[in-house]
Amino acid sequence: MKSFLQKLLPRGAYRALTRPYHFLWAFFAAMWYGAPAKKLTVIGVTGTKGKSSVSEMLFAILTAAGHKTAIAGTIRFAIGTESEPNTFKMTVPGHGFLQKFLRKAIDAGATHAVLELTSEAALQYRHLFLDLDALVFTNLQKEHLESHGGMENYFRAKYSIGKSLARSPKRPRAIIANGDDEYGRRFLALPVERQIPFSYTDAVNGIIKDGSVSFMYANTRFDIPHPGAMSVMNALAAVKAAEFLGVSPEVSARALSSLTLIPGRAERIEEGQNFLAIVDYAHTPDSLKALYAAYPQHQRKICVLGNTGGGRDTWKRPLMGSIAEEACEEVILTNEDPYDEDPKAIVDEIARDMHKKPHIVMDRREAIRKALSLAKDGDVVLVTGKGTDPFIMGPRGTKEPWSDAHVVRDELKRLLS
Repeated sequence: MKSFLQKLLPRGAYRALTRPYHFLWAFFAAMWYGAPAKKLTVIGVTGTKGKSSVSEMLFAILTAAGHKTAIAGTIRFAIGTESEPNTFKMTVPGHGFLQKFLRKAIDAGATHAVLELTSEAALQYRHLFLDLDALVFTNLQKEHLESHGGMENYFRAKYSIGKSLARSPKRPRAIIANGDDEYGRRFLALPVERQIPFSYTDAVNGIIKDGSVSFMYANTRFDIPHPGAMSVMNALAAVKAAEFLGVSPEVSARALSSLTLIPGRAERIEEGQNFLAIVDYAHTPDSLKALYAAYPQHQRKICVLGNTGGGRDTWKRPLMGSIAEEACEEVILTNEDPYDEDPKAIVDEIARDMHKKPHIVMDRREAIRKALSLAKDGDVVLVTGKGTDPFIMGPRGTKEPWSDAHVVRDELKRLLS
């Protein structure tokens, strides 16, 4: 029935018609599970890029501070040391999932919860009845524009999460937002007790090295084993949120120095090879630029990227190809998540404005194999677009189980043997 209505009605009409359905699900789920968010310290994290990294950093910090913490997001669902991957192909599953998760967290003795919240989830009211203590806003970049109907509508969907913070009965409440982002400054006007901006200028004496960053903040040295300027901003967001929750910068620094792996986010795959192999979720122009910039200009880059998802955000395809061509010595275009579009036609769109002909290898495993075979001592192979996504989505709802990290590891073993 849902699929039939979606095909029959324009997107706006369909969403308007189903709003009461989604609201009632959110309300009754909260009641059924005993309004669990009221009994936890709940921190939401939203924005276009950096949500998963900030959430994982904040989870690590709160855990290091002695709080049993739960996390729900794109990468995984975890309560304390118990963790399982998110295989839903959505950051916030529906039908009361978060309320059930928070009840499970309370029953397991958790006191804090970190929740990634998305604009698509907000359109279906999955952000309601979460009684936020704080909200972190990372940034707003061009994405989901066809789904939302433009940048301002996209912002409004995100901002509705901020409004839910303003309605929260918790006290005190805080908005922690990117002061370098124009939309972040609008979030900082929310009527809550604490407005806490973070900015790249907060990081003093910053040094960006191969695969890591370091800086001073609040007279404390931070050494973060993750690359690029984006890691500085993600760390600052997490550290300032933790400060609001009573965690000292010294504890945050120790926690972040030990956080060597965030799956699918600039994830290094090591099998004894003499070059870097990186898996990352970057699937927008800005995130692709930021990832490529995180590795030195003199380091030869071999880049695997895909069709950025069929049926949406078609505007960015040729731009992604141009960015890869400028930054990478070798570009390999491949299949990613075509859904009901022709995969080859999408890849051709990515290649449209490229002056140097890329390698086109539609089988994703073969594309990764080729990239690794081209790598020499000191190079970096960057496989982007999927991160921890567990499936390649095909036509008529078909899906192929997938892991970029596992495939890169398998192909490295084969290459080295």
